[in-house]
Amino acid sequence: MDAGTIIGGFAAVCTTLSSLPQLKKCWVTGSAGDLSLRTLLLHSTGVALWIGYGVFRGDWVIIISNAVSLVLLLGILYFKLRENRKVPA
Repeated sequence: MDAGTIIGGFAAVCTTLSSLPQLKKCWVTGSAGDLSLRTLLLHSTGVALWIGYGVFRGDWVIIISNAVSLVLLLGILYFKLRENRKVPA
């Protein structure tokens, strides 16, 4: 394994795990609170494009880490969209 793969793998773990605290907070509170829907959609689109790039390059580190990131982001998006659908009393 070369240094680039090790650095890329470590970067992938860091960026993938960065969504976990936010998803945990959404899960516990049932709310996505002050999160921006536009930002979440833009981030999710970027991560999906990274998956496509990984497929194009045949790089499993990019594909797997971004697939996990996308799943976590979709969880956060679920809470945000559910919150936006609620009708105010």
